[in-house]
Amino acid sequence: CLPLDRGDALFFQWAGVACFAGQTKEGQLLARLESDLLEAELQKAAATTRQSRLNLKRIEDLARYKATSEDELARARTEVEVSVAEQKILENRLAYTRIKAPFSGVISQRLVEPGDVVPRHTHLLTLIDPESLIIEIPVSDLLLPNLSLGDPVLVSIDGLGSQRFTGKVKRIHPELDINTRMGIIEVVLDPTPQAARPGQLSRVNLETAQKQRLMVPFKALQRDNAGEYVFLLDGNSKALRTTVTSGSHIANWVEIVTGLKVGDIIISKGILGLRNGKRVTPVE
Repeated sequence: CLPLDRGDALFFQWAGVACFAGQTKEGQLLARLESDLLEAELQKAAATTRQSRLNLKRIEDLARYKATSEDELARARTEVEVSVAEQKILENRLAYTRIKAPFSGVISQRLVEPGDVVPRHTHLLTLIDPESLIIEIPVSDLLLPNLSLGDPVLVSIDGLGSQRFTGKVKRIHPELDINTRMGIIEVVLDPTPQAARPGQLSRVNLETAQKQRLMVPFKALQRDNAGEYVFLLDGNSKALRTTVTSGSHIANWVEIVTGLKVGDIIISKGILGLRNGKRVTPVE
């Protein structure tokens, strides 16, 4: 499936009236609230700040000639700090009446219409970046150690015919599904096909390093308190218990890392009740 790597749901912090939709560029205004009253309050606060600064300058000039008290000077400085803080609060409130695009993209959802009255924290728009499509793939934990960030992959998308696209491994999730033992990797297309859409079915070919493995049927591998072992058939047609160390499991086979060599004959049937040294009749 092709989900999006970049997509934002856009909300307002204040109640009021909203608007907009379509293709957008980063920084473009997407929605706004009526803000005439806030703008008037901000103009008033800015004028108060200017006046308090002029008053502070006048008192500082007087203070140089010892023509005013220290208390009067401190009071004037406090008035400037308070007026600047009040102006900053109004500037922040006014900024909340505008929503701008955090990145270039497409409005995929518009949940309000121009003129609607909306409460605060209302979901208004969903902005997506079509260039940020990623492919999430469940991968066996046996294959994950053979994958690295940046590994190249080939991708086919069912809705785009037989054409194959190049991509690379962007992220390997650190956690596994405890039930399936599968991990998730993310593949990014490079470049993203213009006709690709979120939700399309994709197929990915992963190339891992070739490695020769010594494999035996999974049912031949036994375990007890002493560890892992298999039964070999020795030259006298007797069972020979042999300690081994297993590795990767692939389907009904298991890799044997140590304890066996190519050409050893493994006993994989009739193991129940089999003991070391017991005579065995081979079957084809």
